[in-house]
Amino acid sequence: MATLSEAYRDNPLLLHHIIPLDFRSARSVPESHVWSPSDGFSSGEFSGEWFSLPVVDITDRDAPELMGRACRSWGAFQLTGHGISGRFMEEVEAEARRLFGLPTEQKLKALRSPGGATGYGAARISPFFQKYMWHEGFTIMGSAEDHARELWPHGYQSFW
Repeated sequence: MATLSEAYRDNPLLLHHIIPLDFRSARSVPESHVWSPSDGFSSGEFSGEWFSLPVVDITDRDAPELMGRACRSWGAFQLTGHGISGRFMEEVEAEARRLFGLPTEQKLKALRSPGGATGYGAARISPFFQKYMWHEGFTIMGSAEDHARELWPHGYQSFW
């Protein structure tokens, strides 16, 4: 079975599938990012009281099954019972805001290569959809310090 890195290397993305929309400079929604109800979701589909992301307590003995069910039905879940402090989570969120708040030119210095698995870029699943996702991401495998140095040559220490 191939590793994730090997799968990405063997199935490279085109550059326009890697570089995300520059949310700061966009003055209107480009047609490439306009999703209609026929694309699978209506604008009101994920609103209202019924919208509730599945919550899975990792200490529950049925957690693996619950995670699998949540991923199959929702594609995501909230994990609780992990013991990670709220303060640490706030610090992680602050660093994520700092990362994604960088100017686009700075983020592009850490752009994921077409066959790469790590770095800055759009979701790897983007090519499977007719429209682009409203998403930018930063995938880290291995040394977070190496990635942080690409973005913050001076001041990377707090990121990792």
